[in-house]
Amino acid sequence: MELNKIVISETNDDQVIVLKEVGGNRAFPIVIGIWEAVAIDRNLKQKRTPRPMTHDLIENVIKSLNARLERIIVHDLRERTFYAKLVLRSNGQVVEVDSRPSDAIALAVQMKVPIFVEDSVLEEVAANSMPEPPGFSPDDDDDEETV
Repeated sequence: MELNKIVISETNDDQVIVLKEVGGNRAFPIVIGIWEAVAIDRNLKQKRTPRPMTHDLIENVIKSLNARLERIIVHDLRERTFYAKLVLRSNGQVVEVDSRPSDAIALAVQMKVPIFVEDSVLEEVAANSMPEPPGFSPDDDDDEETV
């Protein structure tokens, strides 16, 4: 998957990112918080802060432990909530860490690693035809930033 769009709304508490299938047509929105949206946007624009922010801290911890973030996976959708995990490699071992999708995607963008979504999640999104998040309109670009 690729991060296709980030919607940062000044009039809504919920922000939206859209993941789109690479080489395919499937895409879906995920509602995220403002701080995760800002972190993703900051990394897309390659802006650094003078001191480490939360996702910078996580990256620093991963690297300090001689581990490597290999990929992130959005692996489940339960009761309209997405679940993700960080897939790390440390000392030849694979370690999976539970994560909110917004944090996982922020780290994936920052650390330039692939984003995966389980087929079962894509199928469930399609089958349940989830309504668009508040403040999100795929055709309205007035108060949003897009990737």
